[in-house]
Amino acid sequence: MPRYISLVSFTEEGYKHIKDTKKRAKAFADKAKKKGVIIQETFWTIGHYDIVHVFQAPDDSAAASVGFALGSMGNVRTETLRAFSGDEIEELLSNAYDMHLEEGSLR
Repeated sequence: MPRYISLVSFTEEGYKHIKDTKKRAKAFADKAKKKGVIIQETFWTIGHYDIVHVFQAPDDSAAASVGFALGSMGNVRTETLRAFSGDEIEELLSNAYDMHLEEGSLR
């Protein structure tokens, strides 16, 4: 199943209710699971983003849907990235290299 990383920032509303952040994250993970999305890890961070979710979803549509749902609650804004494992990127790069050889130089 594809893996994703969501970079999450609290909104002003989210900061007003920050004491509930862990409870909200758990509720979100439970709701996402019902849609086939597995939240594997949630990290609270310092820096530009406040939370990082690592999750798996059946496809990009499911990943986008849970991101939209989370953002629509008003406590956070999200930026979601498709993540590739070492094996996955090796296959992607192999395919790109094969295409390069088939088509001549792509430079």
